[in-house]
Amino acid sequence: MEFRPCIDIHNGKVKQIVGASLSDENRTAVENFVSKKDAGYFAALYRREGLPGGHVILLNPVSSPDYRKSKEQAFEALAAYPGGLQVGGGITPDNAEEFLRAGASHVIVTSYVFREGRIDYERLERLKRQVGRERLVLDVSCRKTGDGYRVVTDRWQKLTEQTVDDELLDQLADFCDEFLIHGVDVEGKSGGIEEELAALLGSWGKKPVTYAGGVHCYEDLYLLRKLGNDKVNVTVGSALDLFGGPLSFREVGRICREG
Repeated sequence: MEFRPCIDIHNGKVKQIVGASLSDENRTAVENFVSKKDAGYFAALYRREGLPGGHVILLNPVSSPDYRKSKEQAFEALAAYPGGLQVGGGITPDNAEEFLRAGASHVIVTSYVFREGRIDYERLERLKRQVGRERLVLDVSCRKTGDGYRVVTDRWQKLTEQTVDDELLDQLADFCDEFLIHGVDVEGKSGGIEEELAALLGSWGKKPVTYAGGVHCYEDLYLLRKLGNDKVNVTVGSALDLFGGPLSFREVGRICREG
């Protein structure tokens, strides 16, 4: 299990938020932590600690007046750790190359490949041709519903018809290098992981998957390793001491390396 660190950027600042609270209309979110340090600081730290594969997420839509500030912060992070970070948020075939040239190892995509609640395979094929499967991460973050976990898009604000299961992961695996999956119901709440989702991801285990959402104690990391069959990587956000939480950044890294 690898520790994949994060840098979430909203309105030009590094933040930890409650994922389900994002509002594009009001440009607001419930904030757990707002850093006085810029994105480059965190990227340089992750580089020094030898932690590749973390993700930089722009939480403003491209249409937001704050997007430019968030993009500048993202570029600062990529410059501080070239080849060591993935980047997501408003990625399309038209702008993906710009982020890759700026130093991203991969681009992370969700909303672009969905249309009217379903996967648009024509768009997915276009992305694959433009970016290359080896540099594409698909974000299939999801919310628990009566019929399982369903993908959410547009910064976790739109619920799609697509259920996250083995069949979906098998279908999408041919288009990407990795998956990033947030348990949106627990994201930013530090109240425990989505155990059912973690077990689903661990039982599939055919490509690298990074799970995010709800980690609030060291025991959660051991539980995720068990449920995920040591095949699921992890992101920890609000619970980290870097972001005002109780968990030691270095201890989380040590536990993840134990396996």
